[in-house]
Amino acid sequence: MSRPLSPAARAPRHRGARALFTGRDGGVSTGDHASLNLARHVGDDEAAVERNRALLAVEMGAPLVFVDQVHSADVHVLPSSGEVPVLTADALVTDRRDVALAIMVADCLPVLLSDPEAGVVAVAHAGRQGLLGGVLQNTVQAMQGRGARPERLEVSIGPSICGACYEVPESMREETAAQLPAARATTSWGTPALDLRAGAVAVLDAAGVPREAIAAEAPCTLEDERFFSYRRSSRTGRFAGVLRRE
Repeated sequence: MSRPLSPAARAPRHRGARALFTGRDGGVSTGDHASLNLARHVGDDEAAVERNRALLAVEMGAPLVFVDQVHSADVHVLPSSGEVPVLTADALVTDRRDVALAIMVADCLPVLLSDPEAGVVAVAHAGRQGLLGGVLQNTVQAMQGRGARPERLEVSIGPSICGACYEVPESMREETAAQLPAARATTSWGTPALDLRAGAVAVLDAAGVPREAIAAEAPCTLEDERFFSYRRSSRTGRFAGVLRRE
């Protein structure tokens, strides 16, 4: 029997929405994927993944909607009703109440966005490539297409690798910083690094989201073993940021 979803899972406050960041605990997967792995593409037992997704759907009170994530800047805006196709994208936007949006990560940023007045919610997967490609700007723009306004958005950035741990080659740091200066960082041991969380905050701020409306404090996935981390182990699972309009 599986345990309840982990108390390590974080539930940021979003007015008019139910938000959740899952942790590793609370599922049925074993071994490297123990236990609440939500990804089908990482070598886990398919039945275990489906069971884990079902447990999370019960927790959210609605069916989960995923996308096939490829580190792109593409956004899937859900149809206004009916069945939701699984498309290739790295963000989802909807004003529906009957589904929960889910985005998977294991070091990249899971970003939850909502406009309580417009009744529009979104989730985005922002790694280095997607962040530089404009996935967050595209997500905000898609939300505006459904009536949301940047100055009303509430944003939560979930557990992800921190700037003190995300070591990269110096050339990559400089190329990234040339486009997104806020992402330039140094590891705690003095080597080149990227702070994607700081970069995301800068992007959202430039898009018109008030800085005080962005919750960016979250555990580092490399340091905190309550979360899956691809940097810690290449054979691992994926946790999720999940958001549902109430």
